[in-house]
Amino acid sequence: MGKPKFEITKRVNNEFMFNLKAGNGEIILTSEGYNTNQGCKKGITSVKDNASEDNNYEKKIAINGNYFFVLKALNNKVIGKSQMYNSTSGRDKGIQSVKDNGPSADTIDLT
Repeated sequence: MGKPKFEITKRVNNEFMFNLKAGNGEIILTSEGYNTNQGCKKGITSVKDNASEDNNYEKKIAINGNYFFVLKALNNKVIGKSQMYNSTSGRDKGIQSVKDNGPSADTIDLT
């Protein structure tokens, strides 16, 4: 299994974004769009700083009944969003994975 990592890419609209990937390559958190690469890197730092605190996660239910979560910074701004899960236990495992992988993940800039 590989190491967890943040991968910075560009969206079709030229905004920068990152995905946090677990060691198995699965995407566990996706960022909002950023206007600059530096802003995106600050978002990654925010994940590293905020990932370990339970209170920074908001558990949600999508319109289709699937479960997901968002990670928020201290200013209550959303840093990233999870994939969709079929169960609350899957969502909770996703949160634990961000907590375990986020703080120590390397950053790979693919732009």
